[in-house]
Amino acid sequence: MEVGGLAAGVEQEQQWSPQEEEEVEGAEQKLEKHRRLLCAEFASITGSDAAVAQGYLAKADWDVQRALNSYFEPPLEEQCGDRTPQGLPGKETFVDLTDSPRGSSAVAPVKEAGLGLKEDDSTLSLISWNIDGLDSSNLHERARGVCSYLALYSPDVVFLQEVVPPYLSYLQKRAVSYTIIPGNTEAYFTAIMLKKSRVRVLEHEIIPFPTTSMMRNLLAVHATVSGNELCFMTSHLESTRTHAKERLNQLKLVLEKMSVVPASTTVIFGGDTNLRDEEVAKLGGLPSNILDVWEFLGKPEHCHYTWDTSQNTNLKAPYKCRLRFDRLLLRAASTGGQIIPQSLDLIGLEKLDCGKFPSDHWGLLCNFDVVL
Repeated sequence: MEVGGLAAGVEQEQQWSPQEEEEVEGAEQKLEKHRRLLCAEFASITGSDAAVAQGYLAKADWDVQRALNSYFEPPLEEQCGDRTPQGLPGKETFVDLTDSPRGSSAVAPVKEAGLGLKEDDSTLSLISWNIDGLDSSNLHERARGVCSYLALYSPDVVFLQEVVPPYLSYLQKRAVSYTIIPGNTEAYFTAIMLKKSRVRVLEHEIIPFPTTSMMRNLLAVHATVSGNELCFMTSHLESTRTHAKERLNQLKLVLEKMSVVPASTTVIFGGDTNLRDEEVAKLGGLPSNILDVWEFLGKPEHCHYTWDTSQNTNLKAPYKCRLRFDRLLLRAASTGGQIIPQSLDLIGLEKLDCGKFPSDHWGLLCNFDVVL
């Protein structure tokens, strides 16, 4: 009797009104449309087809970031080869991080989603990020997360700090669409990644900081982009407040090197400067021909702090500290085409499945206009 009554109750609850049925159908249609867009986005980034995209997204509960992580780096039990002692994988699989789809059908839906993945000679995109390779905890998962961001945004240029040898090896195996130039190959160091389809490398140099106690230097790469001459520079200036004097000496050298590059060349410097605003003020500010991109864009508050222990829990710091350690500087060319900053955003703001962010620093994503 109770069973029959329960069945009757269920049957009664399922008898929806025409209006309720329309609402349900409308919600289902919206969900289906949303998932089609996610599939198109995933397929365009990975160069896969809709069926593959749907499979990975469904496994990841339709979370694009998690699905990309799974696609670009399968679970460890599916890998061949051993992990390196530092925690990064040792398998020899190559994954191309370019975003160019193998088929043209996925391009239009991705544009509708606002990703703008098509290469454009009138723009230049750049990411600068201290990826915290010195932290060995969850290093494999965090490296995979960084690669997913590179695949998602497909920047033309990438500045990295705190790279360690196994991390460099990981990038060299997976980011095959980039030329990767390290500032060293031992301990920890910087690296510059340049998309082969956009950037023609001419030469590079490593300028030592003569009095550093932390193995820091300045890495510079001379190149051309869309016919424009550029010099890309990155560094990781001396850390901690107690080393402010050395840090300012290093900043002076960076500014000097930016200034002596031929006037026909645009110079873009980016990296983990560890600078406090009062330290720059001690120098009398930046030279008149060198601008701070964040300041040039009106000091947008959403990307003010790149090292923020109140939001980033990787260090489990017992204190709250918010600083603009990561900066981008630009010296414009005096003649020819101009590279003009247009937008600046933070990346790496979402926790990975391991419960950590990709780094204890947020990354900087900057888009420039290239005016010929």
